[in-house]
Amino acid sequence: EGNPIEGNLNFTVCVGWTAGFLKNCNPTNNSFAIPADATTQVISLNKVVSTDPPYFDNIGYADLSDFFYIWLRKPLKKVFPKIFATLAVPKSEELVATPYRHENEANARQFFLNGMTEASKRIAFQAHPAFPATVYYAFKQSEAIEDEQKISTGWEIFLDSIVRSGFSIKGTWPVRTERSEGLKTGKNTLASSIVLVCRRRSQIASIATRREFLEVLKGEMPGSLRNLQKCGIAPVDLAQASIGPGMAVFTRYSKVLESDGTAMSVRTALTLINQILDEVLAEQEGEFDADTRWALAWFEQFGMSEGPFGEADVLSRAKNTSVNGLEQAGIVKARGGKVRLLSRKELSQEWDPVSDKRLTVWEVTQHLIRTLEEKGEIGVAEIVSKLGGIGETAKDLAYRLFTLCERKGWAKEALAYNSLAVAWPEISRLAFSTTRDEKPQQGNLF
Repeated sequence: EGNPIEGNLNFTVCVGWTAGFLKNCNPTNNSFAIPADATTQVISLNKVVSTDPPYFDNIGYADLSDFFYIWLRKPLKKVFPKIFATLAVPKSEELVATPYRHENEANARQFFLNGMTEASKRIAFQAHPAFPATVYYAFKQSEAIEDEQKISTGWEIFLDSIVRSGFSIKGTWPVRTERSEGLKTGKNTLASSIVLVCRRRSQIASIATRREFLEVLKGEMPGSLRNLQKCGIAPVDLAQASIGPGMAVFTRYSKVLESDGTAMSVRTALTLINQILDEVLAEQEGEFDADTRWALAWFEQFGMSEGPFGEADVLSRAKNTSVNGLEQAGIVKARGGKVRLLSRKELSQEWDPVSDKRLTVWEVTQHLIRTLEEKGEIGVAEIVSKLGGIGETAKDLAYRLFTLCERKGWAKEALAYNSLAVAWPEISRLAFSTTRDEKPQQGNLF
């Protein structure tokens, strides 16, 4: 995926990486590949299955492969006559939702749903029953939003096919699969692939009402989401990762019935899961101080821009603080009937959390991000070692602010909060070393 001619990912670099891997690769078993139709294959019979299916309409591999096919065909046609029998790559059976192959988007979606259901069904009923099947999926929810419910068509149709195939989702494993250097600059590109852990649904699975489903969802999902945050899941991946615990509840039932007796759709289930995610993140605001709650509400309305003093004053009373107090805390500037949040660059360079007489989670979070950008994880760890439990609360605020920024379309600001949360496990490790009077050192991958 690099530039073959120049840059950091040129041809020489890419070949070097491949050669380096092969040099250190010591396989204990023989491997082989067999081309087959996923909807009719028998390769998965009594096998442990891990698969990375097509991502709805994200990537047209068949179209892209024509670029390479025409060059490979001429020298290799005699070597592999069956593979290179056609002038271009066959495309009609490719399991992707490509409208121009199916007249319109509706037909393309139905083609993908039918094909993915059949492919998943083959795995569900052929795979070894003693082991779960794992399915990689990295389709970002916000990549194909159709309405105000913020439901991705790609996720909806893919999960619908999983449910129809007879699979039950048992959990989610977020796996870091992307190099940070390769992520798009200024974009909230997924850093992880979401691995769905699936088993064949029990034939005696019960039926649940909407109310019963919601009760179980509200009982189980908050704990699962907190565990994901503790494990260092990036905010950019949290919405995708939360689908697993939520759908694990939904798919344990043979069906969930609405009040009118109809079966609940996957779209509705995803909407409810997203609502629980919002509620969990909102509940964490109760851990924030009054000044931080004001800053969060103001930021949601005005960002870093100025707003009327009157509105700031009314909001401060509602949050049990005052504009004067916010100025004393060092997080706002009030002049000429206008109020605005101070940017990270405007915060005091001499700030010390130990001597700060009005310490706020908002200010702590902004200082940590600025320090991360200027001094890296070691610099942040030195501050965190002085904060105690406030450090973890600052991380929770970073998750909340990322979600807010993403919905507002503030990609650059969202990236800053995502970076802090992603770095947090290493920051915590380094901070622990500091509290033990050890000199913090950057960790190694191996």
